[in-house]
Amino acid sequence: MSLYLNPDLTPEEIRKAAKAGVRGVKSYPRGVTTNSESGIESYDIYYPVFKAMEEEGMVLNLHGEIPSDPEKNICIMNAEERFLSHLKDIHTAFPKLKIILEHATTEAAVNMVKSLGDTVGCTITVHHLQLIVDDWAGKCHNFCKPVAKFPSDRAALRNVVKEGHPRFFLGTDSAPHPSHKKEGPEACAGVFTSPLVLPYLATILESFGALDRLKGFACEFGRQFYEVKNEKWVGQVRLEREAWSAPQSYAYGGSGLDGEQGEVVPFMAGKPLAWKIASIE
Repeated sequence: MSLYLNPDLTPEEIRKAAKAGVRGVKSYPRGVTTNSESGIESYDIYYPVFKAMEEEGMVLNLHGEIPSDPEKNICIMNAEERFLSHLKDIHTAFPKLKIILEHATTEAAVNMVKSLGDTVGCTITVHHLQLIVDDWAGKCHNFCKPVAKFPSDRAALRNVVKEGHPRFFLGTDSAPHPSHKKEGPEACAGVFTSPLVLPYLATILESFGALDRLKGFACEFGRQFYEVKNEKWVGQVRLEREAWSAPQSYAYGGSGLDGEQGEVVPFMAGKPLAWKIASIE
C-alpha cells in the first residue's frame, strides 16, 4: 500500500499511515506520464513530509523525470538525467530516508544511485532491459515513460543486474492500456508485462548471461530494501525451459469495466520466449 504525494498529504497523515502499515509514498512530477496531471511541481514544500517519512521508516518512490520544456532543451530523451539532481538533493537533505528511483532507463541514473548511500535504491523494468529507442519510435505498444534510451543505457542497466548489485531490483511498472488507447491519438504510455514477468525476465537475463541473478533481482533485493520480513510463506514459482511465443493479445471485458470489451497487447507479443511458468505452489 502506498500514498500519493500531493499538497493534502501532511506529516500527521504520514504518521497515521505508518501505524496502519503503509510502506511508501509515490511521487510523479506533473504531466510526465499517463494520469500524472495532479503531480507535483516542486519538492521543497514537501520537506516536512519527507522528514516525517524518514522518522517513520517509510519509502519515497520517485518517478524520475522532469516535464519537457523545449526552451530549456528538455525532452523525453533527457528528462530522466535532468531529474537526477533532485534525487541527490533529497538524499542530501534526508540521508536516512529510503528513496527508490523507479524504472530507471539511463547509465546516468545507474551511476547516480551507485554514488549515493545505502538508503537509495533503484527499480528496473523487464522491458527496459530489452528495449532501446528504436524499439518504441513508431511502435506504440513499446512506448512507456520514461522511454527506453540508447544501447549504452541498456547496457548499463544490464551490467548492474549482472553485477548483482543489491540496491537494484525488479519493478514491473506494468500498464494494461487497451490497444485502442495505445494505438489512438491518446498514445497512452505503458507496457503490459504482468502475466509473463518471469518468463520475460528469464529469457532476457539468459540472453546476456545473467540468468543466475533472477532470484535476487526479482525476489530478494526489493524485499530486503523495503525490510519486508518473511513472516509467512506465500508460494514458489517454478520455471522450466520451453520454446513458445508470447500471446498476440489478451481479451478483457465484463461488468467491472462498465461492459467495455477489447484487447490488451502484451510486451513482446508473438515473439519467442525460452522459459515458461511450470507451476505455482
